Amino acid sequence: MSAAAPSARSRAGVALALRFALREMRGGLRGFVIFLACLTLGVASIAAVNSVSEMMTTGIQREGRTILGGDMRFGLNQRQASPEERAWIAGYGTVTEIGSLRSMARLPDGSNQTLSEVKAVDGLYPLYGAIGSEPATPLPDLLAERNGRFGALAAPEFFDRLGIAPGATIRLGNIEIELSGVLTGEPDVLSDGFNFAPRLLVSLDALASSGLVQPGSLVEYDYKLRFTDLATDPNAVKAEANQRFPQAGWSIRDASEAAPSLQRNIERFSQFLTLVGLTALVVGGVGIANAVAAYLDSKRTVIATFKSLGASGRFVVTIYLVQILILSTVGIVLGLLLGATAPFFAARFLEAHIPIAAEASVYPGALLLGALFGYLTALAFAILPLGRTRDIAATALFRANDGPGSLRMRWAYAGAALSLAAAIAALALVMSSDKRVAGVFLVATGVAFVILRLVAMAIRWGAARLPRVRSTPLRLAIGNIHRPGALTASVVLSLGLGLTLLVTLASIDRNLRSGIGGTLAARAPNFFFVDIQSAEVEPFRARIAELAPGSTLTDVPMLRGRITQLRGEDVSKIEVPPEGAWVLRGDRGITYDATLPDGARLTAGEWWPADYAGEPLVSFAAEEAGELGLKLGDTITVNVLGRDITARIANLREVQWESLAINFVMVFSPNTFAGAPHAWLATLDMANDTADAERAVLSGISNTFPAVTTVRVKDALDAVNALVAQLALAIRAAAAVALVASVLVLSGALAAGNRARVHDAVVLKTLGATRATLIRAYVTEYMSLGAATALFAVGAGALAAWYVVARIMRLPFAFDGGLALMTLVAALVLTVGFGLAGTWRILGQKAAPVLREL
Repeated sequence: MSAAAPSARSRAGVALALRFALREMRGGLRGFVIFLACLTLGVASIAAVNSVSEMMTTGIQREGRTILGGDMRFGLNQRQASPEERAWIAGYGTVTEIGSLRSMARLPDGSNQTLSEVKAVDGLYPLYGAIGSEPATPLPDLLAERNGRFGALAAPEFFDRLGIAPGATIRLGNIEIELSGVLTGEPDVLSDGFNFAPRLLVSLDALASSGLVQPGSLVEYDYKLRFTDLATDPNAVKAEANQRFPQAGWSIRDASEAAPSLQRNIERFSQFLTLVGLTALVVGGVGIANAVAAYLDSKRTVIATFKSLGASGRFVVTIYLVQILILSTVGIVLGLLLGATAPFFAARFLEAHIPIAAEASVYPGALLLGALFGYLTALAFAILPLGRTRDIAATALFRANDGPGSLRMRWAYAGAALSLAAAIAALALVMSSDKRVAGVFLVATGVAFVILRLVAMAIRWGAARLPRVRSTPLRLAIGNIHRPGALTASVVLSLGLGLTLLVTLASIDRNLRSGIGGTLAARAPNFFFVDIQSAEVEPFRARIAELAPGSTLTDVPMLRGRITQLRGEDVSKIEVPPEGAWVLRGDRGITYDATLPDGARLTAGEWWPADYAGEPLVSFAAEEAGELGLKLGDTITVNVLGRDITARIANLREVQWESLAINFVMVFSPNTFAGAPHAWLATLDMANDTADAERAVLSGISNTFPAVTTVRVKDALDAVNALVAQLALAIRAAAAVALVASVLVLSGALAAGNRARVHDAVVLKTLGATRATLIRAYVTEYMSLGAATALFAVGAGALAAWYVVARIMRLPFAFDGGLALMTLVAALVLTVGFGLAGTWRILGQKAAPVLREL
């Protein structure tokens, strides 16, 4: 019985606290508008981002077979499947063969041309889904040969680039093709990755007749399989394929990996936006702390009554903790409702840009994540002001000039706040696919909080040591900045983090787009030429000399290969850091050279002799080698043209990827590929790079060497810039959410200081201060705090953006003075505007009621 008694009393105490909490809340939610707004905004951001991400991921998984174009896909580079390989695949069901490459399509008279993504299919394509075309005629009929010309479907952009209409004739390689219709839909387009050029759909027979496929041509063949027995295990088929054909060198995917590139990008972008949403929630946490502190300050007489009647500090804390939990639930539910509606609004927009049937729904996992972050944040920031309330004496509470902020914090409450903050960080890490990025983001946020706190302390310290000035408004403003209970810390912390995040994201966006469209474009070559046959290299060089005299042509042999082993271990069984995984993902361009390539610099090892004839050697990019844990003497195995080749790392070299010149992760010794068929890759830096000169080169090469693919670098950069612009729109929206949270917190922080401002204003007016004098003093104070916060935000944001742009993206960074000015103006408008809005009512306060409380 004695053991049960304390438990019963504890339950009774909680029940009584709940009754008091509910009774006290009958007066409404006045003072908690900022609390609810901050919590709702942060939770809604996290729930919305993760709901939309889950909707897209679910759509890809649901339509996996259609997106992949089969139950399984076997991909081969630069070769078709052997009869044995093809027969083995066909043993599991129906197989369709697809050939893909980039090539130039041109008008018969050679007056115009465009790069195209050529896709050649057989009569069984597609195995799942349907082709959309105008006219809606069966695909075999549209692609069939008539009157000596094969048919083709082309994307609308293809017709726009050449200025032609359906029914027109074009040249592809060595043959003429009639455009029999417009390609309006392609069921498996997402599985093909990012396309730089419009699609041209032809038959495999047309591709074979075009002369585009030569030894070493960069063509990919996909064999898509529809199981006869739908219960077949794809993993078992993949294991058998690798066992029966260990040197096939094919990439194998099933419907669960229908669009891996898109799925990875969705996951990464969702993670980024979730972290930005979490930042908005954490910024809002400052507003939660201010709102709770202000609310408890307004309940001084109620708390005094509780304590005068014998209530313990713990009981008082329980009452208001219950209220905080109830109010948190209201804010979280509102945020979840907004987040749950996001997929329904986003579905139509996404379907217009991504060919996935986005079926909007409510996603409990995403909502639960938002709720968890919401509760943890609310408690982490509310526990500190709650803890200070516990030890306030009843006699102090009956006086208006003693506040809870003057008391020291108990270690138990500080420890609880730190534990909740650690739980938030742990949850963010657990839910992130890239732990390194999430960790850096969380550490940066924590460091920003500490630095902003130090900035506020520095401002107060500097203000306290300024010499005495004669101007009364200025003297009052300086005193308000450094006096006990000043708004300095609240204003700097609330506005500083949001502005810093906004400056960082805006600077990255501007530098990235200007770097791609300006710096990179100016540094990059004018053209890339792909699939130059070995027998055509000399004639090609001569033709370039005619078309672009004085220009610089750089050409190298090129093959495609997939890394299958590192140090004799299968790469599929190796844990690789995310930053180095791209090297092992898919096929890589590789080359050979007897001498160190121009512009390269060895960081370790030595280059092989020009007449080297020993074991195969390879030069590996130094940075990527470090990411993969490779060092001198290690071996790598690369599958090239269905043959495994093992080479030893002889040296490491620095690669300047941002130059957009010819660069390779791997450069082999020439004896490695002796006798292997391959094509050549070339770049052209034009001395005269006017539009007319570029058109002359494009037309001349396309007509003289129809099998050579010509890529105008500016067009490729424009495509990348357009993609970056679309991503930047979402990034700006996320930054805007963080800024809105900062504005809400700022308004809450200024409102929380109104009570002290009432006493100050009344005393000063009693001593003869005019309304104009007080307004000038407050404006000066708010302008000083806004300017100091803006200067910090510009400096910290520019530094963070420089690190991302210059150190991670390896692009030139330029400080944006216009952005800095906009940040300064925004900070001044916000601080002065919200500050005056909150203090205007204070200036009209009657003196007698306030003086009686002192």
